[in-house]
Amino acid sequence: MLDFRLETFLSVCNTMNYRKSAELLHITQPAVTQHIQHLEQDYGCKLFLYENRQLKKTKAASILEQYAQIMKRNEENLFCQLQNSDITSLHVGATKTVGECVISQFAEPYIACPNHELELVVDNTTHLLELIDDCKLDFALIEGNFDKTKYGYRLFSWEPFVGVCAPGHPFAGRSLSIPELLTEAIICREEGSGTRAILENKLSDYNESISHFRRTICINSFSLILEYVKKGYGISFVYEILAKKSGLATFQIENCEIEREFNFVYLKNTCAETKIQHFLNCKPDIKM
Repeated sequence: MLDFRLETFLSVCNTMNYRKSAELLHITQPAVTQHIQHLEQDYGCKLFLYENRQLKKTKAASILEQYAQIMKRNEENLFCQLQNSDITSLHVGATKTVGECVISQFAEPYIACPNHELELVVDNTTHLLELIDDCKLDFALIEGNFDKTKYGYRLFSWEPFVGVCAPGHPFAGRSLSIPELLTEAIICREEGSGTRAILENKLSDYNESISHFRRTICINSFSLILEYVKKGYGISFVYEILAKKSGLATFQIENCEIEREFNFVYLKNTCAETKIQHFLNCKPDIKM
């Protein structure tokens, strides 16, 4: 089993607070301190430092954190294999766009097999990466940006990112300048979501931001976003696969084509690749 001191270390990496980790682990704060000091003595390096009263990880702590996460994930996989069960269980994540548009096409044939179990978490990119770090997901299908130096990943597809508006809207079928675009209301996802980050990054290229639209409506459900766009309350930006299914009109930013990767993301040096392939083997024939 993973050394209890490494469990304490991973908890501190997650909370960045000794007191909170003590509460979560149901031990005393001095015990948390002792566990960290023991690891520092064993490895001969400092793991945490205080800067302006704020706890910070050292470079050594970041290296150890990745090692401990991989060790924990592999240990859990080993435990499952040793149970000699006929049940194959997967813990899969998907960002909300992918969850609503793509992942169901893989999940349904997977769970149709009577000896398959599935836990599917649909959430924003930030939270899914946290779950991967905490060894609660085998892998996640993520659109948008993530740290490719930290995680293992496998390309799933490239998908165009387009503007959508109600049929008959003045923007429909057009290529718009940024000033024209900002005259409308924007209906967008919450902070931390992959699609919002893509829009924010593109606007920053023009020294603009979401706050510069005529007004902003923030909703964490794509189905509601598309419903309100269809009713003419504003415009939005979505992946083309979703735009095609919605029946909405599309538009583009002038001289700007946006495409983003969909990737399977997982902890490096684990058996995630095998699990991804097992998941994909159940997929029907679809065109992306």
